[in-house]
Amino acid sequence: MYTFLIAVVVLIGGFFGYSLLAEKIFGADNRKTPAIASPDGVDKIPLGKAKAFLIELLNIAGTGPIFGAVSGALFGPIAFLWIVLGCILGGAVHDYFSGMISSRHDGASIVTLTGKYFGKVMKIIMSVFSVFLLILVTAVFVVSPSSLLQDLTNRIVPSWAWLVIILGYYLIAAILPIDKLIGKLYPFFGAILIAMALMSFAVVGTDKYPLIELIGNLKDYSLQNGGLPAWPFMLITIACGAVSGFHATQTPMVAKCIKTEKEGRHIFYGAMVAEGIIALIWAAVAMAFFHVDQPDGWTTLKELGGGSSRTINEIAHTLLGPVGVACAVIGVVICPITSGDTALRSARLIMGELFHLNQKKVSNRLILTVPLFACVAGLSLWNFLDNNNFQTLWRWFAWANQTMAAMSLWISAIYLMTNCKYKFGWVIAGVPAVFMTVVVTTYLFGEPNISLGKWIPLIWASNIGYAAGGITLSLAIVHFFKINRWGIFKNYQPKHKATVQK
Repeated sequence: MYTFLIAVVVLIGGFFGYSLLAEKIFGADNRKTPAIASPDGVDKIPLGKAKAFLIELLNIAGTGPIFGAVSGALFGPIAFLWIVLGCILGGAVHDYFSGMISSRHDGASIVTLTGKYFGKVMKIIMSVFSVFLLILVTAVFVVSPSSLLQDLTNRIVPSWAWLVIILGYYLIAAILPIDKLIGKLYPFFGAILIAMALMSFAVVGTDKYPLIELIGNLKDYSLQNGGLPAWPFMLITIACGAVSGFHATQTPMVAKCIKTEKEGRHIFYGAMVAEGIIALIWAAVAMAFFHVDQPDGWTTLKELGGGSSRTINEIAHTLLGPVGVACAVIGVVICPITSGDTALRSARLIMGELFHLNQKKVSNRLILTVPLFACVAGLSLWNFLDNNNFQTLWRWFAWANQTMAAMSLWISAIYLMTNCKYKFGWVIAGVPAVFMTVVVTTYLFGEPNISLGKWIPLIWASNIGYAAGGITLSLAIVHFFKINRWGIFKNYQPKHKATVQK
């Protein structure tokens, strides 16, 4: 129990300490935000801090902090280290800067920010990559809740029927103004999500389900039992709750709605810390429930598919009883759905910026959303026809997700290089950017199922990853001096009124 409690205390301490450092480096002030300077009644609508926090939490907390953390339990208690350190030093920093930089640029998407700080070529690459990731996310967050609902209803209602219902909801939520559906439902769903996590944790820690402590258990349980090693696979598996690039597509949505920049620390950094605590709970519950320190327990969790709907169903029915199962249905199902709808909405916003379409008009929103929706429906059908496709879909999603995190952190580092008054302030984003570059490169070359891992030994893949991290850092520094020499960012004045009005 002390490992879990220490981890929670460190996470909370990170919010009260490290987030203040991030805020100071960024230089949050009292300038007008997009919701105050240029409200549009659709996407830029002022929201209270508490409501904005819960919307941000539900936006970012997909199946990741539940399914990802439960899958992470296969690696043993070392997963706690990644969740805590990754969240404080990487994930929350990533979310804070991506949200605040967006606010400084009138709520611009990650694609627009890429173009501003890296040029047109990188903007095109990021456009394709972002939309690809968001379509993957929406498809994944259709498949996982529909499968879970089928299991939890004892197959009375088949997964394809749930899939159709969820897809219909996604289409409606992506088009309606943010305060009409998302703004009203998310605060309630956020409370349910937190309550469900607390209920699940309250049952473990007994003699029957003892919590596994970190001290004395620092070994890699996955490697010990014949699975893929923690490096780099744990760092890809546990994304939401530690570091997740998907969040960079979600924070601009809330950045359009905050009332002051001073609220950003609580909303963006705070929501990520809250998600880290949720991930900690589910990792601890899975380790205790399946006794992953025992070979039979580890094998059982592995055979259930790690963080799959079958696993969550097993935990809910055994630990929580009828009332708890009802909460689990709401929490674990709502969690991915409330990320899937905002993923589709984010894709619509990005496409709107690219094609310069005024999204106040419903017809323009439909023009942008329907083609994206068709892609999501096609991927969902592909998975429905063959359930084995979900694992392939998830692996590509996991890699794309963390690659987006590396890209977003690089954008934050370049922004701080050119706008921060502290000489080495960019390091707060630059160090995790290098680290995540190494992780995703190693994964791409070392993953045995979807990439070159069948032919390239993992040690070689790791060395390629280290080289990629160093080269990327060198290019970022060269890029910084190059743009300063050209004078692009000297006396830089943002174009949007929202960034300059006091």
